Amino acid sequence: MKEWLWSGKPWQAFKNVAIILSFGLNMILLIFLIITAFYIIPIIDSIAEPLVGGLHQSFVDMGEARIVRTIEVEDSIPVVFDLPLQTETNARLTQPVPMSIPTTFVLPGGGGYINGNVSFELPAGTDLPVAFNITVPVSETVPVNLAVTVDIPLEETELGEPFTNLKALFEPIDNFLTNLPSSNGEVYQRVINSAASQEEPEAVEQATVP
Repeated sequence: MKEWLWSGKPWQAFKNVAIILSFGLNMILLIFLIITAFYIIPIIDSIAEPLVGGLHQSFVDMGEARIVRTIEVEDSIPVVFDLPLQTETNARLTQPVPMSIPTTFVLPGGGGYINGNVSFELPAGTDLPVAFNITVPVSETVPVNLAVTVDIPLEETELGEPFTNLKALFEPIDNFLTNLPSSNGEVYQRVINSAASQEEPEAVEQATVP
């Protein structure tokens, strides 16, 4: 054993020791990973996968969500403007209106004329045609009571882009965790299936060789 390690050459001895240590460390690491896998896989299946999958699905749902709400609007709006009014209508007198109109009386037979006044009274209830051409100032306060229904897709708001980015970030992680074995038994079965699938092409190749 000493001769194989030493062989009278220090460098050869160092290489042999390094190879033995490296092989030993790799075996220890492999055993550690195998033992740890039996504990890590159930933890991933019961904790990591539901957590990441739930977050990813939540971001998907948030991206497809809509903001639906009925907003009650109660306010008063001042209304101030000039209303031009130009129309013709009939106005009915509500009380008698005395009238006195100057007139000229022409006497027959070339007797000349006489200037005077004619007085009369328009009775209540008389309809008179009237033409309006005026500007009416309007200054009022109008109460507003409305129920406004709002339906806004969340993806069209400022929150749409952050949720889309988070969904794209968690999607590959969720797919990776979903494709992992869910139990130690499934790991064993996958190894067996992989080994069987590799042996089948070799068996076919050997059968075809004459």
